[in-house]
Amino acid sequence: ENGYETGEHAPGLKLGGCGAYKAAHHIIKTHAKVWHSYNSTWRREQQGMVGISLTSGWGEPVDPHSQTDRDAAERYIQFHLGWFANPIYRGDYPEVMKNYVGKKSAQQGLGTSRLPTFSVQEKTYIKGTSDFLGIGHFTTRYVLQKNFPFLQVSGYHTDRDLAELVDPNWPVPGPKWLYSVPWGFRRLLNFIKTQYGNPLIYVTENGVSETLQCPQLCDEWRIQYLKGYINEILKALNDGVNVKGYTAWSLLDKFEWNKGFSERFGLYHIDFKNKNKPRYPKASVDYYKKIISANGFPNPREVM
Repeated sequence: ENGYETGEHAPGLKLGGCGAYKAAHHIIKTHAKVWHSYNSTWRREQQGMVGISLTSGWGEPVDPHSQTDRDAAERYIQFHLGWFANPIYRGDYPEVMKNYVGKKSAQQGLGTSRLPTFSVQEKTYIKGTSDFLGIGHFTTRYVLQKNFPFLQVSGYHTDRDLAELVDPNWPVPGPKWLYSVPWGFRRLLNFIKTQYGNPLIYVTENGVSETLQCPQLCDEWRIQYLKGYINEILKALNDGVNVKGYTAWSLLDKFEWNKGFSERFGLYHIDFKNKNKPRYPKASVDYYKKIISANGFPNPREVM
């Protein structure tokens, strides 16, 4: 969406309301082809696994007693995670996504939906092409119904008919989009368990960045973020979610999309102004080392 609709990220294309959907369509089909290639050529010899890693926030209804808010929250997650996961685990795009994009396309006078369709053969070919699901997760939003007026040029965000809100009491240790809401992760993982048949899950990205440098490398807020989110993964494990592994994001400060080196996710601080790029451990390094050594919280009483 950022690369092919808004043009915010590389390759910087602004292809209206269809670019993101077309790009995703090709990604899903290409992923399936790679999985089948490995499955037929290398799996017997190597005994490896091929999966896909998807990043998704969690959407919580503003009013859990409101059916319209619950439906909006469902659309939020289906337009995020379900967009890619549903074809792979269930054989096609989510019904709500097909319905909403199709309805908006018809309102624009288009003969066909801006959301591409899979043939029967493609659905069969794509379904089941993941030995595990990689999940990147960072934050949560409250979601409610919002009807967008008829737009001649509609797109991914207006197709969903929803608005995203945040709780002003949520900690926001890094960039404005990344609020610390640990409980959303457990709900996302349980959604995956229910929706996709409890697949094998590896958490491939979870962490928080800072936009201002901390001279003393005292990132206590990152420690609290990691503690909260890992704790929710433990709760999800107790719920029966099949989480096999966890990766904190990230080991080092790095190049971050269109933010360059200004947004720092690393456990290790990098001095980018020094030609040798020296690395310095932040306080979170010692904390995370203890978690790795214990394969969990060192003190069982830390688990809430």
